[in-house]
This record gives sequence, structure tokens and C-alpha cells, in this order.
Amino acid sequence: MNVKICGLKTADSVAVAVGSGARYVGFVFFEKSPRHVDIPTAKLLAIDVPVGVAKVALIVNASNADLDEIIENVPLDLLQLHGHETPDRVAEIRSRYGLPVMKAIGIADESDLPALQDYSTVADQILIDAKPPRDAILPGGNGLSFDWRLIANRRWPVPWMLAGGLTPDNVAEAIRLTGAQQIDVSSGVESAPGIKDPALIKAFIAAAG
Repeated sequence: MNVKICGLKTADSVAVAVGSGARYVGFVFFEKSPRHVDIPTAKLLAIDVPVGVAKVALIVNASNADLDEIIENVPLDLLQLHGHETPDRVAEIRSRYGLPVMKAIGIADESDLPALQDYSTVADQILIDAKPPRDAILPGGNGLSFDWRLIANRRWPVPWMLAGGLTPDNVAEAIRLTGAQQIDVSSGVESAPGIKDPALIKAFIAAAG
């Protein structure tokens, strides 16, 4: 099971995630998020991540200028687009920067499923998340889940990752229902918004198997 711990802000939390077996670590470049890190901090955190663990930048509707600054300064392996980026924009970013791109797609009901196919033709991976409420400030990390049965036994042309409301208590059931081989968590391993709990990180990765 490939586990991604997202929204890491401190060297200690990165070390716990890596030491517990996370295959991805995520840094949030979205100022409205309690998990936001600035570029100098992200650079220091990313430098210490060992080879074999993917360093992911979560970005939301970022301009090329913003992306230029992030990518020039932070050693990254994957860009996670978590805004309203169109398929054309996803393809543009992938081509411009030469980094793999994962597009996050919010799911609430069956009407949202076609987007998974649409984006799987232009992204290297897709992240299947719970669609945020209309009035939500954050595009993700809201601690919400969706009906996992909507994607049970479905497959797409590219690897996919399950997110949305996952915790140490429900992640095994989510995996069983969806067949996910990659799992993403942020708020589900926090003691408060933006504050990662080492015990919860360890418990989550252990429960995910």
C-alpha cells in the first residue's frame, strides 16, 4: 500500500511519516490552508526526504510565475493540482515543467465520475477526493468522505489515489470497498488543523497495511 501523508510542516512530522513507511510526503502551497508552508521551509523539509519517497507539491490554481518559483527552489517529484485546473491546463503544466502531475477530483455523486476519465487522459495520476461543500475555503483537507461504493471495482488508465475523510479507524474499510492501492491523508492524522500527530500518522500507515 502506498500511503501519502499530506500537509506536512515540520521536520519531525516528515521524519515520522518517512520512518513509518509513507511513500509520498505532501507540502501545501496554498496560503488559505492551515497546512501552508512557504518556499524556504518546504525546501528545507524536502531536502531531507530520502530517495524513494516522493515529494509532492499541492498547488491550487497556481500561475506559471508561482509554479516557476516553487519548482526552481524546492526539489519535487510530483505536482498535485487541487484547484479548478482544466484538462488543457493540466497538460500545459505537465509539458512545461517535465514533472509528473496528479489531478485531484472531487466526488459527491455519480455525475462527478466522468471527470475521472477525462483527467486520466492528461494526468499521470488522479486523486479521488470528496467534493468540498460549496462554501468551503479549502479544496481539500476538510475531513469529509464520499460514498466509496461509487468507485468500487472501477479502474482508470492511470494510477489513482483515494483521499477524503480517511482516518486510522476507517482506512482499512475504505481500501476494502474501493480496491485502492494508494491512500492519501491530511486532516485524519492531526490533533488540530495543521498539527500532525505522530501517533496518528503511525496508526494510519499501520492500518492501511
